[in-house]
Amino acid sequence: MIRVLGGRKQLCDGLTRRDLLHAGGLSLFGMGLTDANISALQAASAAAAPGETLPGFGKAKACILLFLYGSPSQLETFDPKPAAPSGIRGEWGSIPSNVPGMDVCEMLPKMSRVMDRATVIRSMTHPHPLHGVAFATSGIPRILGPEELNPRDTSHWPFMGSVVEYADRMKAAHGAADVPGNLVLPFAFSSQRIGEVARAGPYAGFLGGAYDPISVDFDGKATKNAKKTLRDMTWDQPEPYRGITPESRFRVGPPMGSNPGVDLTFDRLDRRRSLLDQFERARANAPDDDSGIERHRSMAYSMLGSPRLRQAFDLDRESADTREMYGMTLFGQATLTARRLVEAGGRFITVFWDEYGLAGTGWDTHWDHYNRMRDELLPGLDQTLSALLLDLDRRGMLDETLVLCLSEHGRTPQITTGQGGGRDHWSRCYSTLLAGGGIARGRVVGRSDKVAGDPVDHPVSPKDILATTYHLLGVAPDTMLADRQGRPMPLTQDAKVIAEALA
Repeated sequence: MIRVLGGRKQLCDGLTRRDLLHAGGLSLFGMGLTDANISALQAASAAAAPGETLPGFGKAKACILLFLYGSPSQLETFDPKPAAPSGIRGEWGSIPSNVPGMDVCEMLPKMSRVMDRATVIRSMTHPHPLHGVAFATSGIPRILGPEELNPRDTSHWPFMGSVVEYADRMKAAHGAADVPGNLVLPFAFSSQRIGEVARAGPYAGFLGGAYDPISVDFDGKATKNAKKTLRDMTWDQPEPYRGITPESRFRVGPPMGSNPGVDLTFDRLDRRRSLLDQFERARANAPDDDSGIERHRSMAYSMLGSPRLRQAFDLDRESADTREMYGMTLFGQATLTARRLVEAGGRFITVFWDEYGLAGTGWDTHWDHYNRMRDELLPGLDQTLSALLLDLDRRGMLDETLVLCLSEHGRTPQITTGQGGGRDHWSRCYSTLLAGGGIARGRVVGRSDKVAGDPVDHPVSPKDILATTYHLLGVAPDTMLADRQGRPMPLTQDAKVIAEALA
């Protein structure tokens, strides 16, 4: 018998990819697999897995996930309803894109010219109208309020980037030691807001801290102010999602959820300080499961001798035109950095448009909806997402780089009248955009009703997005993992690869 993370799996003649993912990690945890056994396990990974008969299995070499925290309105992005009553359609109309039948909000003129490179799903649906980032990005079957506000709740399942990294390690694939395979920009998720505790989402769950994403820190200056309110709190300060200086940069930061005093800036790596001492001090203050700290220590040593990661973060290597094309904003420059990280060998790079300053911001437009959408959100999304699709395509990278533009849910068809107007949470129907890496070009999947309130056909769940992502990245969606109690858990429950979205 062999056991990984508490899970038991009997090896037999019919070794499958799922057996590989259970057993392959033993050498990583010091449990003594022989070279012959490791070779056998790696050879088994080449065997056909269920779902591989669908097109595109393993087509994507990398994934860039753009997550719009707070959730944009489907009506003011990719599913406008110009014929709906004014209290539903809102202030803006629609414009045709370069794909017949794929109209977009008139506030997305740049996106209208690149929709032939993407697939839009207009029938996303699920029963949890919460800010469930963990629900949208992991296989967890449901999400409740207490879990949403507890990133280390033992019930959490692993983030999709953590699953991909785990699967790659088991197969000894995509493992450039000096480029993190699972990295989050522009800073650790939910770390730059006040007013509430941190939210769950991009964490490794029952896989353990060694598979948490590497976080990146923002080191720069915002150029435009934003005034925000939350209950009795007011925040009126520079907002980097609205604009940053050209000198602003990103740097490798601490493990997500670890002691924030651990800081791996490139300047520190160049100084004649003991990196080992830094990590030993961090370990002394770390929680019992300090495998994330160990992982960062190994990565830091690799970084000392490699220019690849250092160069990926060096935005001075990009032309001024390219930087401007992405937008001189936190989201724009983080997305450009994500493209550079993929070029350097990164496997799964996540960019969050996150809350900043106060909770209830980002895309969470319960109030002041039109001003925020007009002044910051829609122009920023239009510029950056269109730039990423164009840039990847021009560089010949789009067909092998999966791009996901996701959120937790959508927003209510009916506009509220208080505090400048707003749209509340709505998970019954919303839109998602996919592109590259085996996704069809210029396609619409699913259809909503006349007010974008419910799917009319082809309902798609967030778990279907996960299954499709795993499929395109070469991870069989029916893979079973073992949780902390040793129970077998599927990557996704009741999910299917979205065949209609595949090229």
